[in-house]
Amino acid sequence: MHNLILVGPMGAGKSTIGRLLAKELRLPFKDSDKEIEQRTGASIPLIFDVEGEAGFRERERAAIADMCKLEGVVLATGGGAVLREDNRQALRAGGRVIYLCTSVDQQLERTSRDRNRPLLQASDPRSVLTALMSVRDPLYRSIADIIIETDERPPRLVVMEILDRLASLPPRESLDESALS
Repeated sequence: MHNLILVGPMGAGKSTIGRLLAKELRLPFKDSDKEIEQRTGASIPLIFDVEGEAGFRERERAAIADMCKLEGVVLATGGGAVLREDNRQALRAGGRVIYLCTSVDQQLERTSRDRNRPLLQASDPRSVLTALMSVRDPLYRSIADIIIETDERPPRLVVMEILDRLASLPPRESLDESALS
């Protein structure tokens, strides 16, 4: 069984949908941010405070590299995991990538009371989310096997759509695509 890897912006529902998808498929659920917190014994905001975003991204790279080597898991990634080319390659090689796409309005609604989002501790979260999406959306799309819209949709309905769409995907080539470049 391939891994199922969820990518997308903060507030897209990666953790919620990932847990439900894993339960439905009877697979372990992994969350790259939780893995980083377990490895460091520190919260994501604290890591950002002490090491900055660059330090966090290096920890994220190591966690993603390890987690993409697992077999038969559902993995939810942090919103910025796609920023590094080595992460995108690991995610693509690690399994089927599902981009959970959502609007900035929906992100604001879902994250407005969450203080564990260091990038949103700004005076204008909307402009931050808009800027992040302009950079990250093309990266999410570049590695996605499936793109699913999550706005105003119950998580269980999104899970059912993921399962339907996965069933209709052709098998992946066994040749590592990065070897072709």
